[in-house]
Amino acid sequence: MATASVRSAAVQTGTIYAILFAISSVHLMNDTMQAVVAALFPILQKSLSLSYGQIGWIAFTLNMTSSVMQPLVGYFSDKKPAPWMLPVGMGLSLIGMAGLAYAPGFLLVLLAVVFVGLGSAIFHPEGSRVVYFAAGGRRGLAQSIYQVGGNVGSALAPLMTIFIFVPLGQPGAIWGTLLAASAIVILLRVVPWYREQLEQHGKPVKRAAAKASGSVAVRQLSRSTVTMALGILILLVFARSWYMSGISTFYQFFAENKYNLSVQEAQVPIFLFLAAGVLGTFFGGVMADRIGRKRMIVLSMAFASPFAIILPHLPLGWIYPIAFILGFIMLSGYSVSVVYSQELLPGKVGMASGLITGLAFGMGALGAVVLGKLAEEWGLDRMMTTSSFLPLIGLLAILLPPDRREEAA
Repeated sequence: MATASVRSAAVQTGTIYAILFAISSVHLMNDTMQAVVAALFPILQKSLSLSYGQIGWIAFTLNMTSSVMQPLVGYFSDKKPAPWMLPVGMGLSLIGMAGLAYAPGFLLVLLAVVFVGLGSAIFHPEGSRVVYFAAGGRRGLAQSIYQVGGNVGSALAPLMTIFIFVPLGQPGAIWGTLLAASAIVILLRVVPWYREQLEQHGKPVKRAAAKASGSVAVRQLSRSTVTMALGILILLVFARSWYMSGISTFYQFFAENKYNLSVQEAQVPIFLFLAAGVLGTFFGGVMADRIGRKRMIVLSMAFASPFAIILPHLPLGWIYPIAFILGFIMLSGYSVSVVYSQELLPGKVGMASGLITGLAFGMGALGAVVLGKLAEEWGLDRMMTTSSFLPLIGLLAILLPPDRREEAA
């Protein structure tokens, strides 16, 4: 992967696709391991007799472990990047996968999930910096290639439920250790290239990153405007993450109850939603490079909201195409939000990435607990109907300051 020709191009402005695809493949394996947890929900609910609330706490533990650590890892790695942390993070996830396969009870499941979450928290900020160095002038495209890997991994959760965990049960999670081992092998090839970038750029990484971003309009914003913009991004992440937590964690139970589907059949609309999100993520990054980050973010939330609102009320035949359309539109703004935050905070790539992606995990974690509790108190139907209005909050993105491409238009 990190060939001599690639290494010689390290500090040039061209996009280095070999590195982008390598780190994207690791992102795929990392998020597939996280998806194993979600894929096990219907299995664990029956084998360990878990309540909806306990399912929510498992999701909370996974996502909160990631979210709390990501901004911290990003903050310290901005000051002192540590390429060796990439394989270390995958090693922690490997331990988590092994523990998850054989955990005999709820508390040990939570402990195994902590290791998976910590591995993910370490990987994401450093992985985003690798993407930053390899992006050249196509930052939206590069971030989308990276994020597509993660979204593909997440989209595999329903398929793993159908083909692995229904027939094999909880011990099937041991196959996740192969993902971690494969990721470590790839990272051992990426890490030398990454280390060389840091040596080439030297200590003033912050100034080099700011210059490379080219976000002239964003850098001229006042501190209060940047703070306001970050606050709006946080609300947007809150709306999208809570809604997606409802879909990925509880929609399978909703579909089983409302449409009398089997465990396997209930995974299909979730898979369509997540698989379409893979396509939407790539499309959104490409379009953002053309029309601007803010416009892409606003369009994704504006067009997703009506489909989210009608999804709980559709007859069975309509949930499949609508779930696909909804996933495509909603996820088209995800990687764009990360790039926008990096341009708001030039030179703080790790912190910005950790803040947005980590916050997404954290908000999803809190959402899983709250929505699980509401499902127990209100019932699944009412909870899903209420949560369908969450994407409307994302329309506040219209108040974001324009990015550099919109300024130039």
